[in-house]
Amino acid sequence: MAVPISTRSGDRKSRRVRASTRRRLRRERLILFTILTVLLACGVTAGIMKSPKKVSASESINLPPAQPTAVTAEAPTAISLPTPLPSATSVPIEAPEEPVIEDAPALLPTQVQPAVKPEDAPIPYYAQSGDSIGVLAVRFGVELSEITSALPLPEEGFIPEGQLLLIPDRLKETSDTLKLFPDSEVVNSPSAVGFDVDSFIAEAGGYLASYSQDVYSIGTISGTEIIKRIAMEFSVHPRLLLALLEYESGWVYGNPVTKQATNYPLGFVLEGHLGLYRQLVYGAGLLGSGYYGWREGTTVALQFPDGEKLRMAANLNCGTVGLMSYFAQKENRNEWSNTLYGEHGFLATYEAMFGNPWLTAQSFEPLFTPDLLQPELILPFEPGVTWSYTGGPHAAWGAAEVRAALDFAPPSEDVGCLPNREWVVASAAGLVVRSENGVVVLDLDGDGIEQTGWNLVYLHISTTGRARLGSWLNAGDRVGHPSCEGGRSTGTHLHFARKYNGEWVPAEGPLSFDLEGWKAKAGINIYQGWLIRGEEIIRANLCGTATSHVSRTQ
Repeated sequence: MAVPISTRSGDRKSRRVRASTRRRLRRERLILFTILTVLLACGVTAGIMKSPKKVSASESINLPPAQPTAVTAEAPTAISLPTPLPSATSVPIEAPEEPVIEDAPALLPTQVQPAVKPEDAPIPYYAQSGDSIGVLAVRFGVELSEITSALPLPEEGFIPEGQLLLIPDRLKETSDTLKLFPDSEVVNSPSAVGFDVDSFIAEAGGYLASYSQDVYSIGTISGTEIIKRIAMEFSVHPRLLLALLEYESGWVYGNPVTKQATNYPLGFVLEGHLGLYRQLVYGAGLLGSGYYGWREGTTVALQFPDGEKLRMAANLNCGTVGLMSYFAQKENRNEWSNTLYGEHGFLATYEAMFGNPWLTAQSFEPLFTPDLLQPELILPFEPGVTWSYTGGPHAAWGAAEVRAALDFAPPSEDVGCLPNREWVVASAAGLVVRSENGVVVLDLDGDGIEQTGWNLVYLHISTTGRARLGSWLNAGDRVGHPSCEGGRSTGTHLHFARKYNGEWVPAEGPLSFDLEGWKAKAGINIYQGWLIRGEEIIRANLCGTATSHVSRTQ
């Protein structure tokens, strides 16, 4: 419908009157603002501030949050009024919301800078699977008390995945915040169940399919068996091992083109690391050290071969840090960046072989849930026999720096690797899913799959009297005798560790080792530490002194 001309003319007059009124109000507020600024600069406090504070027009005013008052105009100058301190005598200045004024002139020749965000202003962070309050404080470089949330934060255990936390932002230069790789594709997790390593390598038809190597204490084994053994013993996903091998040397689909690629297929040209087995052992250790160092809060920065250091972004996941740490051991920052973030980097090789790892991970993560608890465990030896707590939290397997294992030594009249008649027992009921080369693995959920649920790993178990593969053991049933079999050892003892969904579980942390109420606590260095139950304390000691003695009651 057409609007009468007289009505439109009246509207224009009305708008001019309103615009004039707004300009007058604006001038009055600017005068008031100028007076307030002068008062603040002179230290006048009556009815305005509790304590004197000099403020210039060009300084940013950083005060506790209140309702901000701002006057905006289409002109290139902008005015930001200061926010008063929240005191009983504060006089807040409020400006009514105004529309943009057409053809408004610049009101002041200078511009007042808006308040600058403090460096440690809280930033939002959504908890990831396996996060704990203490480790987050280390990653962000803040105190525990500075991490807040609208929901309760558990002092022990895991923070629920997705819970919103507010954490001060104090980190300066960090790595890229992009998450590169999921946790479940780094550890030998449930996602590895059903992956046929033999068929994949055979169908690929590369150098790996016909490779074999003589491995000390094991014998001659094929390349396929080496991949499976490293994946199982170190709990590293076999797909990741294959992708690294293909990326570095082309072993999976083709043939190495240089002597170095043949002898050092992962590119670690180090003395004593010749051949596929030693290369994968070393590489698996690097992956584990980065992954679990981030999980435990013992690793927060990378150091490249040239000595340059880089703090890692606090929001990264363990899987991403595992890869970042691995490549940082062999490449300086520019090359490292291309490998991880470049179009033709490692991730392109992985996706060409196995598809998008994040899509696969959707079916298997999170690996940890906030309600996860360690099952009830008894001390791993028979009652009435005094053993020694000889090793506090230390590496679970090989060189991977995850402090997940404890050591216990049986009573003995002599030191060294000698036969011992005492028995190691099952700490809980379960199915024996591995029994070989000094190792017994007990699967507590009984599904016969080592990559799922809780598993107990017993190392240095003598061949004589060792529990058989496929046998069911109840808590207290005999696993075998302690020895030095299955790895490096200076004396007869038991090396004892736990895994959940394929991930080594640190001996101290949200899921601390708990053996009949004895909880493990780590020392500053590996092998140091204590078992604590109430007011009782047992101190780890390699010599088995009286302060390290521990025994089960019936």
